[in-house]
Amino acid sequence: MASSDKPEIVERDAKDKEQKDHDKDEGDGGFIDKVKDFIHDIGEKIEETIGFGKPTADVTGIHIPSINLEKAEIVVDVLVKNPNPIPIPLIDINYLIESDGRKLVSGLIPDAGTIHAHGSETVKIPVTLVFDDIKNTYHDIKPGSIIPYKVKVDLVVDVPIFGRLTLPLEKTGEIPIPYKPDIDLEKIRFERFSFEETIAVLHLKLENKNDFDLALNSLDYEVWLTDVSIGGAELSESTKIDKNGISYIDIPITFRPKEFGSALWDMIRGKGTGYTMKGHINVDTPFGAMKLPISKEGGTTRLKKNKEDGEDDDDED
Repeated sequence: MASSDKPEIVERDAKDKEQKDHDKDEGDGGFIDKVKDFIHDIGEKIEETIGFGKPTADVTGIHIPSINLEKAEIVVDVLVKNPNPIPIPLIDINYLIESDGRKLVSGLIPDAGTIHAHGSETVKIPVTLVFDDIKNTYHDIKPGSIIPYKVKVDLVVDVPIFGRLTLPLEKTGEIPIPYKPDIDLEKIRFERFSFEETIAVLHLKLENKNDFDLALNSLDYEVWLTDVSIGGAELSESTKIDKNGISYIDIPITFRPKEFGSALWDMIRGKGTGYTMKGHINVDTPFGAMKLPISKEGGTTRLKKNKEDGEDDDDED
């Protein structure tokens, strides 16, 4: 018999040991799988019996309670519903506001509260947009423009059975970058003139440089002629200034010309009179109420006598 035809000789004890080790490995694997299946089945039965479930969330509103030339205060309302029989904690709230894929602001709110069992809560996320930061970062964003935005919110909650869950949310909208209107005191018309007391009307020109309408409700102001204050007031005045449009306002005022000294004669002769005007206008906009500053320094205005109806302003000194 050739050597290649000899049968392989294996000791019985070694072979039996190998078979036992193999059976042990299979037994251990089967036992672990059975334990995992058992735990999973128990978890499902507990979930079905007690009623555990995943919470849901939705962005229900975005509000702008305050906006001016410097910043916008934004509040994002998120409604969170908890279907579970026990309270669940809000571990973290991550938020991001972007415009055309560019970050405007982001932040993290830790330990944001608890959602009651079988209840719902509206979680308010306060965000501040600082317009100078935006304009300095993105030079193509101009004052007076309206930009699109997207709010992204990730709510991190801890739920029994499920563990930590992240609920991603999104909402889109538009927000303005406000710009103060230009103001010009085109002329002052005398209604009654005396050196002791003069009643006049200030003829104001307001130019809206924003891409949205301004509904004027009131204004406060102070006016100086030749560095002498002729007074100011707060007035209720209603008018609409169209986007990128112009509106005119007449404001009555009373002052004492004798306080102007020699400059009075230049005024009476119809020469251009230097003036400064400062104040604020309160307006309604599609994005909420705003209080915008108005100011003009180093301007020149004209003084006019009262005219009969039908006369031309430009021809009368």
